Amino acid sequence: MNIAFGVLGGLGLFLYGVNLMGTGLQKVAGERLKKLIEVLTNNRVMGVFVGAGVTMLIQSSSATTVMVVGFVNAGIMKLTQAIGVIMGANIGTTVTAQLIAFKLTDVAPVVIAIGVGIWIFSSKRKNREIAEALIGFGILFMGMDMMKDALKPLSESQVFKDVIVSLENPVLGILVGFGLTVILQSSSASIGLLLALASAGLIGVDIAFPILFGDNIGTCVTALLSSIGANKTAKRAAVMHLLFNIIGTVIFMVILRYPIEAFVTQMTDDPARQIANAHTFFNIINVLIQLPFAGFIVYAAKKMVPGEIEQKAGLKYLDSRIIETPSIAVGQASKEVLRMGKLVLEQLKNSKEAFYNQNEKLANEVFKQEKIVNDLESDITKYLVELSNAPLTDEQHATITTLFNTINDLERVGDHADNIAEFAYYRIENKVDFSDQALDELMDMFNQVEQAFQTSLDAFKTADTNIANRVIEYEGYIDKLEKENRSSHIDRLNKMKCNPSAGIVFLDIISNLERIADHSSNIALSILDALK
Repeated sequence: MNIAFGVLGGLGLFLYGVNLMGTGLQKVAGERLKKLIEVLTNNRVMGVFVGAGVTMLIQSSSATTVMVVGFVNAGIMKLTQAIGVIMGANIGTTVTAQLIAFKLTDVAPVVIAIGVGIWIFSSKRKNREIAEALIGFGILFMGMDMMKDALKPLSESQVFKDVIVSLENPVLGILVGFGLTVILQSSSASIGLLLALASAGLIGVDIAFPILFGDNIGTCVTALLSSIGANKTAKRAAVMHLLFNIIGTVIFMVILRYPIEAFVTQMTDDPARQIANAHTFFNIINVLIQLPFAGFIVYAAKKMVPGEIEQKAGLKYLDSRIIETPSIAVGQASKEVLRMGKLVLEQLKNSKEAFYNQNEKLANEVFKQEKIVNDLESDITKYLVELSNAPLTDEQHATITTLFNTINDLERVGDHADNIAEFAYYRIENKVDFSDQALDELMDMFNQVEQAFQTSLDAFKTADTNIANRVIEYEGYIDKLEKENRSSHIDRLNKMKCNPSAGIVFLDIISNLERIADHSSNIALSILDALK
């Protein structure tokens, strides 16, 4: 019982340490993570490097693969890109095993002390994020040491020895590795357990190698479960991960296992280091062998998950799986808000054309767009609420606050565009005529407001303070223009140059346009506040 408690306690510390270190590294490298994703191209080799880099930073190949499923489901990554990232994730996860094999147990308390010291005495955000990673790093090794000490008494157990002997059957070893990873939901944890057994002198690389194969297959289960409810492309991405690891296991079991075992045992006498090296070689060689045939894996996945790809409605850039990596999720949320803004801009332009050309079809299009905008606001808000509960930096929290404010202003601009389309309908149905002067004044104000709103979207996209300040200048000018137009039109009404129906519509339209300028200014002010 003491052994079980010791192993479970050590495993708990290990998992907590890995998670804490990964979270800290994500925060430190947030912008770098976003840049890594942005360089994704159809170049599979680049995808391998991106997958390896992201996994090294977030300390979880499962999280990387789940994130890839999310990207594919959101339609922002193709299968040809995903296969490279998935392969790279398998390489990136070997870094954890290599770190563990260094046996830094003696320095772990010192690392934790340094991390806690930085956390307590430094108020700088970046320093506290580094401290978080250091604390996690130290806890990881303390958990490993606890597992190793708990497992040592098993060397005298005949039952345990018999179990180890049975694992010489490679198929059984693969099943054990698979089961461990499925239960623990972490290949790093199951490999950490293997290294603890090796450090206690209980197993060697010959027993561990088949278990490593099973670990790699078991880590696919997380992505497969994640793909439930996703579109067919996302399911295919999860299947590609499974195919890649199964094919690699078959290649090693039939051809490469014993040559690699011989090689790693010649490199070092340390069983833990042998297992870590075997894990690294297995994944690197697996990628080198299969990368040239990645197209066939994509083809096989399409055959295994047949059918046409469903057209995705609603959100384009967001998927809850991406929240596994908050720094990237925040960037994707910004893209979705900008997409919403562009739709609102199109809605505004359509409302103007519907009014001037008395186009009933365009007015109906504005009403349809208004419903889409409202749905987007609701969906993005739900996503941001979920994202705000993830481990975020202060800067990311500020960004989310800006996004909340921006989508509210965008939705209100959509409402005003909808109002203008209603006036277009009223003009068509009641055959309301306007004087040339009134139409010219409205066109000028429409154009100024459209430019102000477009500039606010540019400021949002670039986070440029100069562009944001330009929006505020526009808003001041439009306020003045609204007053002048109101005064001018009331003067025309008094002189009987316009009929009363036209006068009401004119004044309501310029009021709506002035409010659109106000919301454009609000977007710019939110950006300026976030950049302070």
